[in-house]
Amino acid sequence: MKVGIVLMLLVFLTVPAAAHEVRPAYLELHETVSGEFAVLWKTPMRGEMRLALSVEFSGRTEKSAPVVRRETGGAAIQIWRMKSIDPLRGQSVRLVGLERTMTDALVRAEFADGTSWTQRLTPQQPAAVIPAGQSGLMVAGLYLKLGVEHILRGIDHLSFVLALLIITQGTWRLVKTITAFTIAHSITLALAALGFVEVPQAPVEAVIALSIVFVAAEIIRGCNGRGGLTARAPWIVAFAFGLLHGFGFAGALSEVGLPQGQIPVALLFFNLGVEAGQLLFIAAVLSAMALVRLLRRPLPPWIEWAPAYAIGTVAMFWVIQRIGQF
Repeated sequence: MKVGIVLMLLVFLTVPAAAHEVRPAYLELHETVSGEFAVLWKTPMRGEMRLALSVEFSGRTEKSAPVVRRETGGAAIQIWRMKSIDPLRGQSVRLVGLERTMTDALVRAEFADGTSWTQRLTPQQPAAVIPAGQSGLMVAGLYLKLGVEHILRGIDHLSFVLALLIITQGTWRLVKTITAFTIAHSITLALAALGFVEVPQAPVEAVIALSIVFVAAEIIRGCNGRGGLTARAPWIVAFAFGLLHGFGFAGALSEVGLPQGQIPVALLFFNLGVEAGQLLFIAAVLSAMALVRLLRRPLPPWIEWAPAYAIGTVAMFWVIQRIGQF
């Protein structure tokens, strides 16, 4: 069984150690009066380097105020005002250079009549046409996909779930544990996304990494025959730390924002996407375990310890890295 988990860890180690790395670019167009827009253009940064992206429209537009730039939270933010000589609806918007990156971008246009349009652009599809309107179904599909992608790219969250899978014995206990984690992070995701609770993101990210170290240590205690709270009642630990991970999900959601007028739909389907991605991951781990059982090979003694030490070591690296970013 543990070989399957080790295989999953090897997959983890093939991705960058900087977990929780969604960070899409973000373009917001807010119509203040007919044909005039306040533009916010946010691009991720690596150190002092900003992604070389620019915004291009198919119709005639012109800047009506100079670009103001500032840097915050690992991103460059540019703000300016734009006059659309041709109607913005019906124009295509292109993010020049996106096709040469590995990131996505979210574009949102809010019009003076209260309608809005949100679209995700990718390196494979760096342009889209701004339609006359956008249905709730389109928003649901977009945020469902964002939720799935966020959890599957969030190696720290998956490491925590993997540690719970290792330490939890028995199908019913596992169901209770995963359910507790899901309920907890759904609560704090909703509270934070709707603005009822506000917490600084950097300390949250550091403590999320610390929660993984804690569960990894609990696995080692169990291997030594001194099972702790997580081994006895994993659902309690899952719920407590799940509240914390929900704030992490909310931080990722704040990177892309919620469309005005369709916030409940977007929030609901982002959360459903997170749950769907989490279930996909659990299914993959359990399938790997079942496959290893079928092989019926003798296992080396170190296999029992390897997953906990691997998870704990990577998580401790995240703790130090994130504290260094305060």
